[in-house]
Amino acid sequence: MSGEISVIGLLFEAGIIVQAVMLTLVGMSIVSWAMIFQRRKVLKLASAEAKRFEDKFWSGIDLSKLYTEVSARGQVTGLEALFKSGFKEFVRLHKNNRQAGAVMEGTQRAMRVGLSREVERLETHLPFLATVGSISPYIGLFGTVWGIMNSFIALGSVQQATLNMVAPGIAEALIATAMGLFAAIPAVVAYNKFSHQVELLESSYFNFVEEFSNILHRQAGNTTGEAA
Repeated sequence: MSGEISVIGLLFEAGIIVQAVMLTLVGMSIVSWAMIFQRRKVLKLASAEAKRFEDKFWSGIDLSKLYTEVSARGQVTGLEALFKSGFKEFVRLHKNNRQAGAVMEGTQRAMRVGLSREVERLETHLPFLATVGSISPYIGLFGTVWGIMNSFIALGSVQQATLNMVAPGIAEALIATAMGLFAAIPAVVAYNKFSHQVELLESSYFNFVEEFSNILHRQAGNTTGEAA
């Protein structure tokens, strides 16, 4: 208990600069943890939705019927958004009697744009976590250097220095380094984990776009052959 009280006391007795560093690190840690929980929820949901849609897509359901179901839900994300944008563009260009090559070019372009938007959505807040993981130790180190520097400057005004005079200032300075690591480590771990999950989802989305393009290309070719 006395150790806890002493740490709290050091926090309140620290210099204004060191306290500002600590408050900054606490704020960054709180925000990063909020983003960690939010991203974890979003990516987990995205993975579940991707698996559910792929199972339905490859079940043999009619594409027009699937498009109607997806469109009825309004705003969609993930594979559903890619399917919706691709099939919508495919039908629009096909109705305008475009050649199969032009139809597929426009369809693939629409899905590439959708893919870019989905990846951007999944990567939201990840740059902030990377920033926290990168700069938090240096912010904490700045507070430590400043606190230790002030402790040694204060020793210049006394005739005889003792450990009791130096220890509190050094201890409060080192707390800043500890807080910097406390903010940085979870952010780095979360960033690496989420980045890997985003890469897996992006690969899954890209594979779906390629496979769906092949299906639509066969349909466009069959229709062109029948029209001929």
